[in-house]
Amino acid sequence: MDTLARGFAAAGHEVLLAAPADSTCPVQLVPGMRPTDYGGLGTTISELSHVVRAYEGLQDVDIIHDHTLAGPLYLHRPPGVPVATTIHGPLHDQAADIYRAVARKGAVIAISRDQASHAPDVPVTRVIHHGMDLSAVPVGTGSGGYLCFVGRSSPDKGLVEAITIARQAGLHLKIAVKMREPDEVRYFRDVIEPMLGPNEDFVGEVDDATKYRLVGEALAFLNPIQWSEPFGLVMIEALATGTPVVGTYIGSAPEIVKHGRTGFLGQTEELAGFVPAAAALDRAECRKAVVGRFSAERMVAEHLELYSDLIEGRLPPGVPHGTRLHQNR
Repeated sequence: MDTLARGFAAAGHEVLLAAPADSTCPVQLVPGMRPTDYGGLGTTISELSHVVRAYEGLQDVDIIHDHTLAGPLYLHRPPGVPVATTIHGPLHDQAADIYRAVARKGAVIAISRDQASHAPDVPVTRVIHHGMDLSAVPVGTGSGGYLCFVGRSSPDKGLVEAITIARQAGLHLKIAVKMREPDEVRYFRDVIEPMLGPNEDFVGEVDDATKYRLVGEALAFLNPIQWSEPFGLVMIEALATGTPVVGTYIGSAPEIVKHGRTGFLGQTEELAGFVPAAAALDRAECRKAVVGRFSAERMVAEHLELYSDLIEGRLPPGVPHGTRLHQNR
């Protein structure tokens, strides 16, 4: 959301952002918003409070892009103002119930074709892949001689598999993981920590600059995810540093990684065998793929195109799935 807001402002548009009062995004904020409620993040009451205050301050706008779950269903929306909403999580049965209702009131944006495919009866108006600001991401040399894993401490992310793959490939593995929530700490202590040996270097959670250096010097980035991730931002971060991705062929991965050009995808048991070929790929090609397909500028332009359609009435809300589905290329 921060990247979109900055991009819209840079493109010359007036932006009003309904973010917590302590937001550092350099655009105009909706007045009266509460500061970040770290203790209540993810709770229903915190989100609903945010939604009510946000819509109170969004009465004189041309379009609303709502990234919350509850907001698009809120009754007291400004009359006549189009609302678009982005599906950020997996489209399981309960989420599909919500977004079918949302689609009756506004436009629905999916972040990958794979995400949309899990609920084909949810009317998706656009598929718009995430993008990132590349200005702060240096291209690494890949000269570190190691493999790298970055992600949450969760079985879904495939860290156990990454450790096994690196050992099979005969290469050192550097590991950076988010480990804040109780379940993440428990999984690390119970499962990951007992596995760690001389082949692994656990560096903990890192800031963005450190992450880009860590990934940029790796021979390849391991992403053996074990679930259908709606969009793997960490993959485009790795490619932005020039580092090829070796991962499982599930979720959004095939929409991000070009097999044989910017990485290799396959079954978990195949991935160690792909590592030598991945390390030999053209790192400039990896960076070029992100510049062309996953830049913040591309993401902003595709959102602005959708907004224009909605404001001008060229695209009615709730287009049946697949009839006007915009595929990113």
